[in-house]
Amino acid sequence: MAADTNGSVALRLPRWVPALGLFSLSFLIAAQVIAFRVSPPDRDMGNLQKIMYIHVPAAWMASLASVILGVASVLFLWRRREKYDHVAASAAEAGAVLTGLTLVLGMIWGRPTWGIWWTWDARLTFTAVLFMIYVGYLSLRAFTDDDQRRAVWSAAVGILAAIDVLIVYKAVDWWRTLHQPRSSPETVDPAYALGLRLNAFAFLFLLIFFIVVRYHTARLERAADERAEERALAESPAHV
Repeated sequence: MAADTNGSVALRLPRWVPALGLFSLSFLIAAQVIAFRVSPPDRDMGNLQKIMYIHVPAAWMASLASVILGVASVLFLWRRREKYDHVAASAAEAGAVLTGLTLVLGMIWGRPTWGIWWTWDARLTFTAVLFMIYVGYLSLRAFTDDDQRRAVWSAAVGILAAIDVLIVYKAVDWWRTLHQPRSSPETVDPAYALGLRLNAFAFLFLLIFFIVVRYHTARLERAADERAEERALAESPAHV
């Protein structure tokens, strides 16, 4: 925020936020180019294997967004500070996008690999449940007018999302699933490790950018609403 020429407060994002967005996008493009150029086609899947460079980092960051959502929700219920509600909502929006991307890419990979677009595999099912929790969370916020009630109810749903992520993470250990074991730069062929690491950082920077933008936007929207309320009160007959 900064004062404009007539002395009122101008609402805008911090100047460093667009730079963070440009850096994140540039890093993602560079990571994709490097990953595709330095890694050979897989022996069995060919170039389809390279969908891993988006699918796996997107899944990781979707999980991280859920953890941030859960922690921020607990902090809000404990401290009742609006900033934690803003952080939780921002993480939920980013997490919903990344979880949806994870599911779509997983289906694209699964069709030629498993022969089907979808199966009720434990990990896939609980990832779909996570996406529905995100949809429910965002719908709840959109259709609840009372700020305090919306924040409390949303926090409860946010904690549920964090619990579901733990189930998604442990699904391949707890049940026999079609889904392969957890991937990491240490478990994949060394030819693919560099690309996976770079794209993991690229998606991390994007997640941070998305959350920062939505957090500051939420605060600016809140400040704008408060200013509108103040003007309305000042212009009401009781204050003339």
